Amino acid sequence: MNRPGFFHGVAAAAVLGFLASAFIAVFTPFVGIGAVTRLVIPGLALVYILYLFSRNDERTGRITTVVLWSVMTFAMWWLAPPLPFYLLIHAGVVWLVRSLYFYSGVIPSLVDMALTGLSIVTAVWALSRTGSVFLGTWCYFLVQALFTAIPQSVGAKTGPAAAPMANNEFERARRQADAALKQLITQ
Repeated sequence: MNRPGFFHGVAAAAVLGFLASAFIAVFTPFVGIGAVTRLVIPGLALVYILYLFSRNDERTGRITTVVLWSVMTFAMWWLAPPLPFYLLIHAGVVWLVRSLYFYSGVIPSLVDMALTGLSIVTAVWALSRTGSVFLGTWCYFLVQALFTAIPQSVGAKTGPAAAPMANNEFERARRQADAALKQLITQ
């Protein structure tokens, strides 16, 4: 797996923060902050999902994921829920995509969900304190970059020392079972 590193996430956060602030600064005078925000949120989500796809070797389901994301985005655009709910839905979809493509267990996915919640809180805090779209977006994706510290699965011991030992124990138990079975058959 070509899992991204933390510094890749920091660079992606800076780029996405710059894109969001530039897009909002350019288009707000023409269509208003509400419409621009409802365009920027799914745009950033799509770019981030594509970034995640580029950093993962799994090819299965990418088109389906993008199609379902598009259907959800158009449905949310049409239903026009309140902005906080709109943001939560898109953050939830990013979390779901990351959980499906980067984790093989429930525990890492739940830890990632908590990380997503923390990133939303951090972004809202930064945006309310500074009023800067760049800092709010950068803080959101900066906290999201911490997902690289979450293990792919929990509980499975992997490593060069654990595998041969477990294999030797299994082989010894199999040989003992074969010997016991032969002894039962020959008696």
